[in-house]
Amino acid sequence: MALHSGFVCIVGRPNAGKSTLLNALVGQKLAIVSPKPQTTRNRVLGVVHLPKSKGRPETQVVLIDTPGLHRPHNSLGKKMMAEAREAMNGCDLVLLIVDAARPVTPDDDFSLDLVKRAKTPALLLLNKVDLLRGERGKLLPLMERYGKAETFREVIPISARKRDGLDVLLAKVAEVLPQGPRYFPEDQVTDQPLRFMAAELIREQVLLQTSEEVPHQTTAIVDQFEETPKLVRIAVTIYCERDSQKRILIGRQGRMLKNIGTAARLQIEQMLGTKVFLELFVKVSPNWRESRSFVEQLDWRKQLDSLIAKPGLPTEAKS
Repeated sequence: MALHSGFVCIVGRPNAGKSTLLNALVGQKLAIVSPKPQTTRNRVLGVVHLPKSKGRPETQVVLIDTPGLHRPHNSLGKKMMAEAREAMNGCDLVLLIVDAARPVTPDDDFSLDLVKRAKTPALLLLNKVDLLRGERGKLLPLMERYGKAETFREVIPISARKRDGLDVLLAKVAEVLPQGPRYFPEDQVTDQPLRFMAAELIREQVLLQTSEEVPHQTTAIVDQFEETPKLVRIAVTIYCERDSQKRILIGRQGRMLKNIGTAARLQIEQMLGTKVFLELFVKVSPNWRESRSFVEQLDWRKQLDSLIAKPGLPTEAKS
């Protein structure tokens, strides 16, 4: 049988479980996860290689995790929605993931309408069924509600966190994808640069360890990423919008920043398989989420273009 392959876009409302699903399908952590909505800000690509089996050809599934679908209110939100729309319009299959344990709201209709307009084959995933605690009867109204839209080829109950139903999901995905080329080598699981993944792991710790308005008004940018045989030196600036947020991020006697740095460093070391020297700085950039130019530079693809345009030039850490 010839190789089948294709791009599969994961979309849904904030906190529906998109990043958890991506990580579970790939088998390793590619996208950061937190209880805070809108954790994912850029498209995150993960590759799943399915070997040939009885009745199924060898298949390469290129998954694209996207920011949560929402009505944007600033430049950051508009960029996030542009990322999601672009991914949907350029893929072979859309997976709309819905939190089955959460009541339906008009925002679900907004997400459904976006999937309809993409006019791409789609599967509906009813996630977090493990939280229904024996009340799976609650899935029937959801299945009927979304079935009326006549948009989805299949409705699949899953638990991304527990990894339940994922074998069924991958089998259905493989059925849809056409014959195609091998887009990535078999040993490659993502196209993300390590420097971007390091920045995301730092931002994840900000999300997990701070509260209220601070997480959404922060971002992390790598200023220096220097690899040596025994050590990787990384300098990162965490940007926030107000002095009060900077004080929270630094904490009393620098404890919060130290906690963020220690937790992030351990994860980065696990990812890289080597020792890491990590420096964190905090800088106030008022209303950066409203700045189109600032938001654009958060895209790792643009960061990479900037580095290529200035080869050999070290980037100093900002204080």
